[in-house]
Amino acid sequence: MHADKLFINIGQLFCPKDLGRALKGHEMNEALILENAYLAVKDGKILAKGVGEYQEYCHEHTEIIDCQGKLVTPGLIDSHTHLVYGGSREHEFAKKLNGVSYLDILKQGGGILSSVRATREASFETLVEKSERLLNYMLEHGVTAVEAKSGYGLNWETEKKQLDVVKVLNDTHPIELVSTFMAAHAIPEEYKGRSQEFLDSIVNEMLPKVKEENLAEFCDIFCEKNVFTAQESLYLLSKAKEMGFKLRIHADEIESIGGVDVAAQLHTTSAEHLMKATDEGISQMSKAGVIGNLLPATTFSLMEDTYAPARKMIDAGMAIVLSTDSNPGSCPTANIQFIMQLGCFQMKLTPIQVFNAVTINAAYVIDRQQTIGSFDCGKQADIVVFDAPNIDYPLYFFATNLVSRVYKKGELVIDRS
Repeated sequence: MHADKLFINIGQLFCPKDLGRALKGHEMNEALILENAYLAVKDGKILAKGVGEYQEYCHEHTEIIDCQGKLVTPGLIDSHTHLVYGGSREHEFAKKLNGVSYLDILKQGGGILSSVRATREASFETLVEKSERLLNYMLEHGVTAVEAKSGYGLNWETEKKQLDVVKVLNDTHPIELVSTFMAAHAIPEEYKGRSQEFLDSIVNEMLPKVKEENLAEFCDIFCEKNVFTAQESLYLLSKAKEMGFKLRIHADEIESIGGVDVAAQLHTTSAEHLMKATDEGISQMSKAGVIGNLLPATTFSLMEDTYAPARKMIDAGMAIVLSTDSNPGSCPTANIQFIMQLGCFQMKLTPIQVFNAVTINAAYVIDRQQTIGSFDCGKQADIVVFDAPNIDYPLYFFATNLVSRVYKKGELVIDRS
């Protein structure tokens, strides 16, 4: 069969293994890495990959793309973002520099609650434009799929507005978007002291509407001191599971209060953050098949020194992914490459582990493993060409965007070559 596009002279072709589930434990050390390779694409999908002769895939209309010895990987996947929000929170930066904690800023009415007020006030058009700019930054850094949470509304009108923005952008932007409903991101000021009543409103009023209007696939909650307890998280996620939602949970970010127990009990797709995960919690998640979604730039942004124990998780047989946590407060970044570099420099992950974490494992976290995350034949031709000779170089040469070109479904969407 002839190809529409043929990528040749690839210095290294990074091919994650798709085992039918996320790579876990020692499997994260493994990948097929082809040198002086080719990649054939037809109808926006992977046709073939290999080393050596590629002429059988050529005909007179095949576009030959000479990669000039550069690194080629599947499109990167950012599987934890708070993409849609109004305003920004740089006015809190000086407080952080002066040692005011994240939870103390939240108690003062700042933090998430500040973004909630700004998002409620922002027009739909403003949110679309702002979110589109963020997606453009992400695309320039090699990201071709993004998970996007609501959670800056805390009422139905604004939560729906956020999810509608994601739906519009999924239809109009090259990046593929996956929605998560997270009204349980904080306790709104109008429900102060009445967290259970707020959760009841989510369960009885919001979740059925999200399901009916097909606005989100996942449900998430922030299980943290002074936010939602483990018991409250179990209540909400159990109800969401009954309605057919896939589950994730923010757990063990600032304090370990039982969120990972909920993750293990409900077999959530993933548990997010996990900076304070205990050995027992890691063991529980490993046995339950929960994927650890690790967000090292949040630790960096909060100026803490407790990074999630990624190596310990891998040694315990867990699967992990790395994501930006892109949001206006605790992690204002859209640079997945920086997150990957922190994975190496701060978590001591290897380049193979890092690239597995942001390709095939991230595809499983957003339930898109059938179509993206690897170069298996028939999957979408989501391709990143790096101005680098091998997988080590983009992690070693830090704080610089080394993306040369990005293709989504075989179409060129970024050209920085």
